[in-house]
Amino acid sequence: MKNISETIVFPVSGKGMYDITNDIIEWVNKKQLEQGHLNLFINHTSASLTIMENASSDVLEDINSFFLKLVPEDSALYKHGYEGNDDMPAHIKNMLTQTSITIPIKNKKLILGTWQGIYLFEHRYNSLERIITCSFIGN
Repeated sequence: MKNISETIVFPVSGKGMYDITNDIIEWVNKKQLEQGHLNLFINHTSASLTIMENASSDVLEDINSFFLKLVPEDSALYKHGYEGNDDMPAHIKNMLTQTSITIPIKNKKLILGTWQGIYLFEHRYNSLERIITCSFIGN
């Protein structure tokens, strides 16, 4: 039985969705994980994780447009704005999405659907690094 917990640092260049699927696959291969559950947790309050379609860039644009309408970046709407106009909206987007996802691993492969990819969803404009904790339990 393996029980692993490590962090991976992902550079991001501001707001958007970053496909991290291949990075996670590389980590799984490097650790020689065969079967079990992988939990990914983002250690931030202004970014999130999601599994979604990775076949069309239109989907990414639509998701970003939807969240801009759902959570406006208008500083007059929020009391909290210590780090800028995108700060409080980023916290709200984080709350509405996911900070962790769990993916099964079987026969040394992530169990993802044909069109599924793992995305880091950055909610801030500033270029940052984001930390994801990868926790695995299994063989």
